[in-house]
Amino acid sequence: MAKQMNSSIELSRNIPKLRFPEFEGEWERKKLGDVAIFSKGKGISKADINEDGTTECIRYGELYTHYGETIREIKSRTNIDLKDLVLSEVNDVIIPASGETQIDIATASCVLKIGVAIGGDLNIIKTKNEGVFLSYYLNYRKKYEIANLAQGISVVHLYSSQLATLNLNLPTLPEQKRIASFFTVLDKKITELKQKKALLEQYKKGVMQKLFSQELRFKDENGKEFPKWERKKLDAIISNFIVPMRDKPKELNGEIPWCRIEDFEGKYLSESKSGQGVSLKTVKEMNLKIYPVNTLLVSCSANLGFCAIVKKELITNQTFIGLVPDKNKVNVEYLYYTMILSAQRLNVLSSGTTISYLSRFQFEKFEINMPSIREQTKIANFLSFIDDKINRTENQIKQTQEYKKGLLQKVFI
Repeated sequence: MAKQMNSSIELSRNIPKLRFPEFEGEWERKKLGDVAIFSKGKGISKADINEDGTTECIRYGELYTHYGETIREIKSRTNIDLKDLVLSEVNDVIIPASGETQIDIATASCVLKIGVAIGGDLNIIKTKNEGVFLSYYLNYRKKYEIANLAQGISVVHLYSSQLATLNLNLPTLPEQKRIASFFTVLDKKITELKQKKALLEQYKKGVMQKLFSQELRFKDENGKEFPKWERKKLDAIISNFIVPMRDKPKELNGEIPWCRIEDFEGKYLSESKSGQGVSLKTVKEMNLKIYPVNTLLVSCSANLGFCAIVKKELITNQTFIGLVPDKNKVNVEYLYYTMILSAQRLNVLSSGTTISYLSRFQFEKFEINMPSIREQTKIANFLSFIDDKINRTENQIKQTQEYKKGLLQKVFI
């Protein structure tokens, strides 16, 4: 998409760094009050929302939680009489009139449907300019200026008289429409990727339930059934339980990564984001425990059932017990998925104590269902394949969002 735009070589403040090649010349300086008229919505309480209501409606809290720069599909409905409502026109830009914080209140959306009831505590901006362009512009170039206009302490208010003073730089209407269309397409792609990720996660959850309940079974390479599953305690399949240490290393300037809870992302753990590490000298002096590769780290305190597989030798703190699997009996990735599904049972096991904590003894006696090692591998590989697709989609989302962020900084002035 970036190929559609050209970098500007002009030095004027009123020419963006990046723009579509068919447009040229300076953007025009205006105040929002010069190009818009203002009004307000009318109160729609939470009690007024009815899923079978006759009129679509937007409440101000939904701008923070549900809507982006454009509003096409409406979340809520109401049965309030039409004469008691304020209804939208296509191209209306709405922005909260009150909120909890200054930065939250600076949230604009363009309504692209006629006849939608606009709730109270919403400013309505009507303009002959492109409303979608304006909502992106306000959100990404003028957000902090709008926040600074807002007043209040416990409740922050934003009045139309304040919005009217906002300084804008506006291109011609055709260029506004071109920019609005571009970012709308980009946001549509991000939304589609998020939906894809959600569907993959939902699919994974359903498949895991079927696999571990044995409703769904794999067959061997000859199409035959695998052996019957057995119920086993962890101490029958774990070669070593590494009990978490109580003391933080006295020095953190060594080669073995020192990992904390914030370093855990996804299935694997291999490095410290802070770059902190422990030396072998400190390990010996303090008798610290090193977690070897393919150890399964399982939270034994808060967030019971939270897991990660060690991919590089490391040291971590007292919140994780290390399960070093007997590779002839258990596939570590199968164990990872099993322990995730066991989170509720682990929490029940810890109940009755003042602070949630599971001891080594409790882990040793914890029972899980065990298929043959070959079926474990099939299950682990299948779920890992789904995880890889989820991770790739998540990376696509992040890359597209970063791409959008970079363009927003260059397109608007």
